[in-house]
Amino acid sequence: MTAPDSPCCAPSFPDASRPAATPVEPSGPGNPSLHTVEQVAVESCTFDMGDHHGDGHPGDGETPIHPVTLSAFHIDATSVTNADFSTFVEATGYLTESERQGFSAVFHLAFEGSDDDILGTAQGAPWWYGVRGADWRHPGGPGSDLAGRDHHPVVQVSWDDAQAYCDWAGRALPSEAQWECAARAGGKGARYPWGDDLPARRTGQDWPCNIFQGSFPGENTLEDGFLTTAPVRSFEPNAWGLWQMVGNVWEWCRDWFDPRYYAASPSHDPQGPDSGPGRIMRGGSYLCHDSYCNRYRNAARTANTPDSASGNMGFRTVSL
Repeated sequence: MTAPDSPCCAPSFPDASRPAATPVEPSGPGNPSLHTVEQVAVESCTFDMGDHHGDGHPGDGETPIHPVTLSAFHIDATSVTNADFSTFVEATGYLTESERQGFSAVFHLAFEGSDDDILGTAQGAPWWYGVRGADWRHPGGPGSDLAGRDHHPVVQVSWDDAQAYCDWAGRALPSEAQWECAARAGGKGARYPWGDDLPARRTGQDWPCNIFQGSFPGENTLEDGFLTTAPVRSFEPNAWGLWQMVGNVWEWCRDWFDPRYYAASPSHDPQGPDSGPGRIMRGGSYLCHDSYCNRYRNAARTANTPDSASGNMGFRTVSL
C-alpha cells in the first residue's frame, strides 16, 4: 500500500499477496435499478483546485492551485452503503479481495475477535492490525458483523472491489477533480465543505464530521458519537446536498497518484496521470486527527495500491 505519510490510512503488511480481482459482467450503463444511491446533479463549472491554505503535506502534491473546468456529471449524495454493496454481492456472487485473501487491516480500537486472529501489526503504525477474517461483512474482524449497519458506508473494499461494483451498476468512480469540485460545492477555496474553520468542540451531531477526538491513536473520547463509521446521512450535508464528503471513510477516486500532476494537469476534465504507485483516495476518515492526519479537507489527497482495503476505506460513484 502506498500512502504518503498518512497514519490514518492503513499501510501494507509485508507478507500480503492479494489475488487479482474477479471480473464482473456489466449489467447495463446507468441502470437505476442496480444502484439505488441518490445522486446530485453538478452542472458544468470551473473551480480552483488545490490547497489554498498551506495545510497540505509536502509529499501529497496539493499544489499548485490551478483552474479546472468540468463537464456536467452526477455524484452520489452519500458513500455506497452496506445495503447497496450487499445487493451487488447477492446479484453477482462477487468475493472481495479481503475475503479471498482471508485478512485485512483493522484499527486496534475497532478490533473484534480473539488474539489468535491478529496476524501482525504494520511496521511504523502498530495501531493497524492485520486481522484474519476481516472483510466487508466483518469490518472489525471475525467477532464483528453488520447488524444495524445497513446505512453505514461499506468498508474493507479495495479500489478493485469498488471498480467491480461500478462495472456492475453502470457507474464510475469519480475523478479526483470531480470529487474535489463536489466537496467544495461552490465554495471559493474553503478548507472544509462548511467553511474555513472547525467549530468549537461540541458533542454528537453538532460536530460537522466524523473524525478522531482525544489522543491519537490510543484514546478516542467519542465527542462526535462514533468510534468508527457513522450512518451515511449523519451530520449536515454540504451546500449541494452531499453528505460526509470529509471524515467517516476515505473514498476511492479513479485517478492514479502522482504528487507532481497538478503542475501539468489539463484545465478541462483532468483524468489524472497514466500510472502511479497507487490510486487516489479523498476525504479522510473517522481516524483523522488534527495532531497527526489532517486530511479531512477539501484539498487533501493521499493514495493506496488498488488491492488495499481497511476498515476506513469506502467509495461513492458518478454518472454522466
